[in-house]
Amino acid sequence: MSANRSSAAPTVVRLPRYTKADQEEILGTGDDPFGVASAGLTWLPKEEHFGIRLDERLVAHTGLLRLPVAIGDAETEVVGVGGVAVAPRVQGRGLARLVVAAALEHARTMGPRHALLFCRPPLVPLYQRLGWCPLDGDVLVEQPEERLVTMPLRTMVTPLRDDARWPSGTVRLLSLPM
Repeated sequence: MSANRSSAAPTVVRLPRYTKADQEEILGTGDDPFGVASAGLTWLPKEEHFGIRLDERLVAHTGLLRLPVAIGDAETEVVGVGGVAVAPRVQGRGLARLVVAAALEHARTMGPRHALLFCRPPLVPLYQRLGWCPLDGDVLVEQPEERLVTMPLRTMVTPLRDDARWPSGTVRLLSLPM
């Protein structure tokens, strides 16, 4: 590939699918690529996928999934954001910002008023720079065998519409987490 082409600004593309091999292309073959295995949770796969390729290699990904949630006594839906990954060799170049922003642009067309994600505490400042706000209080999520557990990761939200305000009340994801 020529120097001109590889120095072009990265472009986010919609991916038709996202496989284990795609994840390994970005993060390698470790047992716990997202650092969340210790949480012991079962996760849902995402349905919509966005990625960035550099020099023909997939180097970044974000996935989306529409999910039911209860906030206080009201039930609604959110767009769950997950599987955010940037290859270690290209971190620090703003690729997470690009791929998450493109995914959120699509999320705005999906109907829900908010997007929600779960992250490890060291990533909270990154997501705050991207416009996400941490939720105070515990968030409950469903797990197999009808178990309800408190999410051990930080829960963050961002509005998908200018007039969207996150309501107060206990948050319960009415599904497995994404």
